[in-house]
Order: sequence, then structure tokens, then C-alpha cells
Amino acid sequence: MDDRHSPMLTPTQRNIVKSCVPALKAHGLALTKNFYARMFQANPELKHLFNMSHQATGEQQQALALAVLGYAENIDDPSVLTPVIKVIVAKHVSMGIRAEHYPIVGRHLLAAIAEVMGDAATAEVLEAWAAAYGQLADILIEAEQALYTHAALAEGGWSGWRPFRVTNAVRESSEIASFYLKPTDDGSLPPFQPGQFVSVRTVDESGMTHIRQYSLSDAPHQEYLRLTVKRQDASGSAPAGIVSTALHLDVREGDVIELSFPQGHFVVDQAKDTPLVLLSGGVGITPMLGIVGHIAKEQPQRAIHFAHAARNREVHAMNDWLRSMADRHAKLDVEIYYEEVDAADVPGRHYDKQGRIDAGQIAVQDHLSNADYYICGPRGFMSAQIDSLKQAGIPDARIHAEFFGASLS
Repeated sequence: MDDRHSPMLTPTQRNIVKSCVPALKAHGLALTKNFYARMFQANPELKHLFNMSHQATGEQQQALALAVLGYAENIDDPSVLTPVIKVIVAKHVSMGIRAEHYPIVGRHLLAAIAEVMGDAATAEVLEAWAAAYGQLADILIEAEQALYTHAALAEGGWSGWRPFRVTNAVRESSEIASFYLKPTDDGSLPPFQPGQFVSVRTVDESGMTHIRQYSLSDAPHQEYLRLTVKRQDASGSAPAGIVSTALHLDVREGDVIELSFPQGHFVVDQAKDTPLVLLSGGVGITPMLGIVGHIAKEQPQRAIHFAHAARNREVHAMNDWLRSMADRHAKLDVEIYYEEVDAADVPGRHYDKQGRIDAGQIAVQDHLSNADYYICGPRGFMSAQIDSLKQAGIPDARIHAEFFGASLS
């Protein structure tokens, strides 16, 4: 299959794709497991572009199954999926997925459909899915090429991977560390918007490449880029984070790591001056740090309510920096929540409230009635805050969320 010559979807083919929705709900996970297994067997070099930890836990297969289902359900109007597609495109570009990868993916996806659906995968069904995949591939390739072009042409920009030297590594908590980075070529730093992320590419002892995304945790300037990374320890069936562990244990000042050009859409609309509510849990604080630093400088009269949740003081990162920012900026209100409090914790210094954040309770405050809400943290934390905001009557247009996990890729 060559998506550069994608067949046009006919009305009959759209109906065929929609008719597969019940089968996708029942067997979508089996289909995506089959797809990944056959693709990695035939093209093992593609493992370097995928998060194999998410493969091991099944998270990536589940994410792809939901993405395929969503596409089938909205095949009449794929524009409904634009917000999701924008996230996928940014991640693909950050990882280095190119147009030439799409025919490989399409070939194995169709083969998986044929095997899992059996006799139901008639020639007409496979032709319909070939056309549907071609349509989606065209959308993604065009959007990705625009981002690649911007990255290559921007001042301080580049295509592919760029080496950066670690100028400082700082322990922020028992499980979080910051890495300060400058280009090895001493060139300009890239332009980016606070809240965006970069990919980090590392190679392990076996020669296997691993790519992970991390938010830039400081406002844009020309001194350095900062990444603030949580060490992901093994938990249950989930293995330890390969890249985060390597960064914490192996990377020291003077070492070189490779970065992609910044991407992402978790950014603040600076054409507005309405209040901001930043809600973060754990290492989800990282994009918020850049947002706070930038807005405090560029829009000092814009009110910011910063609510952050941590398990306890031992794992809480960047508290001194944030308290210092609040002391210097009258429009910044900081509220720290600890689930666990001990006798050494000082209210107003280490934390402000014990328990968990309830975004709905924050939203009812009069001065935040027209605020925009930005949420980043573990999946459960984010779901709880989004549900609470919706119950409080906050419209979807004012709720913005960032989650790093498996996506269609």
C-alpha cells in the first residue's frame, strides 16, 4: 500500500468501515496485538520508534485499539478527531516517524484485519479499510510535514536529532531530577511555547534505541533547556522506565544526550487575559513551571492559581522555586496539597492543605469564574479533575489536559 496514491473513500466503503464498529469493540485489542506482533517480526527496526515498555504492559495495544475504533465511528467526518490527531502528529514528529513508515504500518494493519476477522474480511471489507487507512495516512503525513518544515526552518531549529550537553543535573526530590542542557554546537536554542515537550533518544548496551517525551520545565530563554524527569520505578506488571532510570543513574554533567525539536499543543493562549488555573499531580508539575515563569514575565497582571498535589514532602519537587515565584508575583496564588503529612511539615511552607485536589471546589471561587484550566498528572488524577470541573459546569473549551502515555503510535 502506498499512501501517496490513496484511493478515495466511497460512500459504500464508509458504510463498510462503520459496519465494523461492533467487531472492533469486541475484537479490537486482539487485532492490535496481532498487528504489532507481525509488524515487529517483519520489521524489527521499527522497535526503535516504539515504547516497548508500553508494549509489555499492553497499554500501547489498547491505545491503538481505541484509536482505530474512534476513527471507524467518525469515518463520515474525521474532523471530529482533530484534537486527537494534533496530539498524535506532534508525538510522531517528535519521535521521527516519516511518510515512508506509513505503507509498512498499512500493510501489517490490513493483514491483521484479515487474520482476526477471518471470513468476514472479504475483498470489499479489506478494500474499504485500505481506503480508510489511506485517508488517515494522508491527513497525518500532511500535518507532520508542516511541523518538520517549521522545525527545520526556525531560527535555532533542526531536523531529526540534535546533541545537547548536560551542564548541570539537580536532584529536586527523592524521585525527580532536573537536567540543564545546551547545544554541543553552541548554537541558538530553539523557539518553543511553555508547556511543550521534547523527545530524548538514548541507546542501551544492546544497541536498542529508546525514545521518550519530557516536558520543558522552564520558560523560553537563550541560556539553556531544562528537563525535569521522574524516575519511573517498576510497579506491578509495569517495568521500570528505561530512559528515566538511565537519566537518573547514568547521566552526569558533561554527558551528551539527543533531543528532538519541541512539539505539543498544551500551551496557554496569550491573546487572552482571563485567569489561569494550573492543576498538577506529581511530575505533572513540569509543564506548569514553564507556563508560570513565562506568564509571570509576559502577562504579569494575569491571575494564576497554581494547585499542585504530591504524596508527601519527600517526593515534592520545585517547592522553593514556586514559593519564591509567588512571593515576587502578586497575581500568583500557590496551593500545595499533601496526601501524607508528618510532624516536620510546616503549613504554608511545605504544604497548604492535606488531602486531594478537587478542581470543582476551586472553580466555584468568584474570581475564577471565567478561568481556563490546565491539567497534567497521572491518568487517575486527570480524570478526577476533569470530571469535577464538568460537574461544576466548566465547559470543555476551557479545560486543557496533557497526558504522556501510549497513543496511536
